[in-house]
Amino acid sequence: MLRTPKTVALALPLGLAALLSAATPSFAGQTSMPSPQASATPAGPDGNTRITEAYARLVARDAYFWSWPLVNMYNRRLAFQHAPEPGLIGGILPVAPLNHLSMAHDYIEPQERDIACPNQDVVYGVAILALDVSPVVIQVPDFGKRFWVYQVGDIRTDSFARMGSMYGTKTGFYLIVGPNWRGSVPKGITRVFRANSETAFVGPRIFQADTREDRQAVQEVILGIDAYPLSDYDGKMKRRDWRALPTFPKRATADNKGEVRWVHPETIFDELPAVLRDAPPLAGEEGRYAQTLAVIAAANKDPALKKAMIDEARKAEEELIDPLLQFRNWGVQLPYNWSTVDNGARFGTDYFTRTAVAKSNILVNAPNETNYFYQDLDASGARLNGSNAYTVTFENGRLPPTRGFWSMTLYDEHHFFSPNVLNRYSLGTKNKGLKYNADGSLTLYVQADSPGAGKEANWLPAPKGQDFSLFLRNYWPGNAAMQGQWSPPAVVRMP
Repeated sequence: MLRTPKTVALALPLGLAALLSAATPSFAGQTSMPSPQASATPAGPDGNTRITEAYARLVARDAYFWSWPLVNMYNRRLAFQHAPEPGLIGGILPVAPLNHLSMAHDYIEPQERDIACPNQDVVYGVAILALDVSPVVIQVPDFGKRFWVYQVGDIRTDSFARMGSMYGTKTGFYLIVGPNWRGSVPKGITRVFRANSETAFVGPRIFQADTREDRQAVQEVILGIDAYPLSDYDGKMKRRDWRALPTFPKRATADNKGEVRWVHPETIFDELPAVLRDAPPLAGEEGRYAQTLAVIAAANKDPALKKAMIDEARKAEEELIDPLLQFRNWGVQLPYNWSTVDNGARFGTDYFTRTAVAKSNILVNAPNETNYFYQDLDASGARLNGSNAYTVTFENGRLPPTRGFWSMTLYDEHHFFSPNVLNRYSLGTKNKGLKYNADGSLTLYVQADSPGAGKEANWLPAPKGQDFSLFLRNYWPGNAAMQGQWSPPAVVRMP
């Protein structure tokens, strides 16, 4: 039996009509003169045209995928706006009111679930910026020879400011403004950075060695890190003891294992109009924006269509988004089953990579700031699992070529730290007691049980009987790394 497709009022893009009219032959002897209406650039969908449910599902599925990182960041902004003052979620993760900053004062603890793939090499800070409310002043204190980088990104998770050791950034005050800000820059501001969206973020990362002495030494350095609205700027460097922050309740997750859910199929189409107003379209995205907003407008008039779009979003979450948590499913492929990303924080219109990174390890630095290498598999292609023991051996002279520092971190199957007896989740530059082999090579032991007292300095504990992933970071990579002449060694399963 033939079925009549369900339809609803909405426009088809006028480009098709223009194409058809352009293809219509003129009669002999007629002079064809384009009318102003025919030659004008189509404005986009017309709300009086009807569309099928299948078309609405198509648009919903596509929009859910490419907008997932933007909605993720927007909902983090909504969460931060409820913070009464700078503090620590669960006593661990920094949170602050919009346009203010909060800092941790030590490594992130394993109970954290707000953001996947934290590291244990730096002291983190974070500020979510609402630039439609106010420009924000960012303080840069004197870091001396200590490695540091501030990630400053927009709602798309693309970086738009360069601040860190690799840039020779000077101590001072830096102003972050929104895309439409036209105010006056006060005296004493070192430089102005303009965001591409009204929502932005700042993420300081300050290296800390894994020693009692450096945990104490870093406190003096981070005192001068801060961010605040332009109205609070007085030209004087503000200082705060970040160890004295209050603790706020931890956000709940479905199973307390995976990351807090920041994107929901049930609400994304209610949120998208505001999100897309926040982030003006990039060149070439105007049609994509118009199509998405037109379908949402139609769905708002038809509950059945809205229900179908939500259903399609749920399918997209399960079929398109969820698989991207696994590093082996995406990325630039390297020897020994490692993978990487070459355009981190510079995604532009690479919607696939942006969403893959946002799902698996959101807020990566730009490639010249940090190289990221991901691993789910051993050298034979088998899934890494704590039932087995592995070695990772860097040959003499083949450590990650770095001008900053490097580390190898182990994450559980949800991309968080796995508690262990050593309270150790990474090994690298920060570990001063690593033991090298007689030939100058360095072997790391990745396994659930101790490799023996003589090897424990190089032991990276794995969760017993559970899948896990390895993640190598190279902060401020050297020339060989930047030119693609280095990649990590094999993860070898021991007999």
